[in-house]
Amino acid sequence: MSIDHAHWAEYLAAGVDERRELAAITKTIEDLSIDDAYAIQAALLELQLGRGDTLAGAKLGLTSAAKQEQMGVSEPVYGWVRSSTVLEPDDGVNPVALSDFIHPRIEPEIVFRLAEDLAGPGVTAGDALDATAEVIGGIEVIDSRYEAFSFTLPDVVADNTSAAAVAIGTDGVGPREVDLTTLGCVLEVDGEITGTATGAALLGSPAECLAMLANHVGKHGQKLEAGWIIMAGAATDAKPLAVGTTAAARYSSLGSVRVVGV
Repeated sequence: MSIDHAHWAEYLAAGVDERRELAAITKTIEDLSIDDAYAIQAALLELQLGRGDTLAGAKLGLTSAAKQEQMGVSEPVYGWVRSSTVLEPDDGVNPVALSDFIHPRIEPEIVFRLAEDLAGPGVTAGDALDATAEVIGGIEVIDSRYEAFSFTLPDVVADNTSAAAVAIGTDGVGPREVDLTTLGCVLEVDGEITGTATGAALLGSPAECLAMLANHVGKHGQKLEAGWIIMAGAATDAKPLAVGTTAAARYSSLGSVRVVGV
């Protein structure tokens, strides 16, 4: 069966633009393959960049056992970060305009800023660290376009891994200045601790996540570019963000990042 990738890209773009839930693509195409899902993702990105947006980086999703269990999948996914989705802080807090989203959730992220281009094949965790300028704390806003935040692995791949927005901290450190496996993170929502984790929750090390992404894009003739931010994936469960809700991700060695729903 031939899949019309451009059609499904426009379908997902309408969900983003109109802030409305969509039926999962696999409700129509039950045997949607991962390759076709990534082709839809690529067509969606091409559509969005064609409107004047640019790329700020890339991301992994579902790199922790907690996230895989929460979403009912068993392998990581890969997506892209557009410049228009990088939040600008206001007096140290990143406002999240909830009217821009359908059912936003937040999760902490360990973020790499690249010093050099990086692409597979054969990239190791050591190579990934060598190509990194700094490691920073962040909070990602995810917002699946699918009804009830319910989807299969191919669905979430096509939907650019539920990417919506990201807040980036300012207290970066060199990639070898800290042990990323023991780097701690605490997520607080309205002052209540909702999750804790260390970098080891992400495939054993966040650097392994970055290497995996570099090898993935290399297979598709692409590269991760110097200056980009790369999100390694969330180590804790995602939590809903409502108007007036303040969330903070606090990291050992990386300071803290705060967002507020407005």
